[in-house]
Amino acid sequence: MTNAEIFSIANTMAMPMWLLLIILPKWKVTRFLIDYKVIPLLLSLFYAHYIILHLQAGGGLDFGSLSSVMSLFTLEDLVMAGWVHYLAFDLLVGMWMINQNRNLGIHQILMAPCLIATFMLGPVGFLLFTVLKTIKSSRS
Repeated sequence: MTNAEIFSIANTMAMPMWLLLIILPKWKVTRFLIDYKVIPLLLSLFYAHYIILHLQAGGGLDFGSLSSVMSLFTLEDLVMAGWVHYLAFDLLVGMWMINQNRNLGIHQILMAPCLIATFMLGPVGFLLFTVLKTIKSSRS
């Protein structure tokens, strides 16, 4: 498979999961996918594949400076690894937020922007959820 095909598959795997988190977080299928981390685990396999290929080809992974990281992201395989890394970890954060909300009880209308922001902007959604969680917890 080409990198473009893997990119398409990875995005196609992540998008329905985000829709389930946003629209049907309590549905038994969504709960199963959250509880067993199915999509992040599959994405992690793609990630591991790209990292292993890079290392087998004799490449290194120098994260010691900005210029080293920028150099890594000039390689298509490592850009793919980075993208899949984002998809997997943002999903894990979204799933964590849903799990946290089981006890908090933040209304789904307020959760939706947190999840959308996590999907699109990662840490911004996490920050928004943390603010809502703090407000909700202080009122309890």
